[in-house]
Amino acid sequence: MRTPAKIDELDLYVWEGKADILERVARCMASFDIEVIRADDGAIAPERIAARPSLALVSVSVIDSGALVLRDWRATHGMPVIWVGAAPREHDPASYPSEYSHILPLDFTCAELRGMIAKLALQLRVHTARPSEASELVAHSACMQALLHEVDTFADCDTSVLVHGETGVGKERIAQLLHDKHSRYGAGPFVAVNCGAIPDGLFESLFFGHAKGSFTGAVVAHKGYFEQADGGTLFLDEIGDLPLYQQVKLLRVLEDSAVTRLGATTPVKLDFRLVAATNKSLPQLVRDGVFRADLYYRLAVIELRIPSLEERGAGDKIALFKMFVTAIVGAERLAALSGIPYWLADAVAEMYFAGNVRELRNLAERIGVTVRQIGVWDAARLQRLLALASGTPAVTETTPDVLVDRSKWDMGERNRVLTALDANSWRRQDTAQYLGISRKVLWEKMRKYQIFDEEPETRESE
Repeated sequence: MRTPAKIDELDLYVWEGKADILERVARCMASFDIEVIRADDGAIAPERIAARPSLALVSVSVIDSGALVLRDWRATHGMPVIWVGAAPREHDPASYPSEYSHILPLDFTCAELRGMIAKLALQLRVHTARPSEASELVAHSACMQALLHEVDTFADCDTSVLVHGETGVGKERIAQLLHDKHSRYGAGPFVAVNCGAIPDGLFESLFFGHAKGSFTGAVVAHKGYFEQADGGTLFLDEIGDLPLYQQVKLLRVLEDSAVTRLGATTPVKLDFRLVAATNKSLPQLVRDGVFRADLYYRLAVIELRIPSLEERGAGDKIALFKMFVTAIVGAERLAALSGIPYWLADAVAEMYFAGNVRELRNLAERIGVTVRQIGVWDAARLQRLLALASGTPAVTETTPDVLVDRSKWDMGERNRVLTALDANSWRRQDTAQYLGISRKVLWEKMRKYQIFDEEPETRESE
């Protein structure tokens, strides 16, 4: 029988309560690439959910027993729920959550279960599709162009890659790019794992998987991360956080290209490419005795370093900021607002982002949501958001205990800045040169004296 692709590659969590349905579900889905996982306590590790699209099958007996404290499973775990109950919903609507829209009878058939899963799987993939902006990689700076050249050079190699970079620079984005450009592994899965978030004691089960009956509650077999990545790419983020005893087990799998599930005796041959990433110095960790030298050499066959946002410069900052804001506000609405003001993009270019692209994206989302909701570029409000993001105390006229005392201003200096701005058509770079100061100093003066741009509709590009 041909397996319908739309219900393959899923994790199905079953919380059966008193319904005794887990083994029946496992039999119904045996011919599909679906992991059936017991979830009787409702506690699911986030790393498991992140690996593949997930659904839940929950018995209403869990609600009847009071075990399901949070009725909205989607809000808790981010996955749709199929409810299994002996009685139709209308018999007791007050007993069940409002999300009780996908229901199967207790005596459901395999065809009914597969049909419901196929329906939800399609919705799930639409819901979890990557935003369009994620496919665009901003790389105007010379250092990013050099990095992309390195990616193109080594993308089609089968050897391991170690990606270095500060927190938030986009290490997973580069790993995904390496995967997508590989002629063979690119057609397979991309499994991303954060090594710093592996729960203590679950490393073997999560990475190696387990055989049916290997421990209490293991009623079905489970593929670990290694097997899930077979034929594709396994991305291990923050590899430097992996404890020594786990490093030994990882090295063994890499050397043997095989894995043995917990409770099993027969190894499973694997073929995947490993891409690891870290924001730490692995050679230093080796010298400190907390990272194995042999594993480091096994990982660092090819090494790529992602530059920080500060190294990439103002051009990449502005391009990224505009991309993120456009994704939030919408291109048409942004055009109706005459685009992003020059003074705002210029201010972002002058800021330092310790969290790199991740921090810049958070600021852009905050600004984008604000503009989308109020419908204008409110300079005073946005100045406060910028000040908050940069760690500078924002002066606001709406807070009684932080009122502006204009009597302490040097009005002569304020007028001098205003005159210079007018003389240079409010072009920031030209004004700074006119005054003999840097753009950053000019920005600080404008913020101090609450000078907001009266930007013309058109301006000369720098």
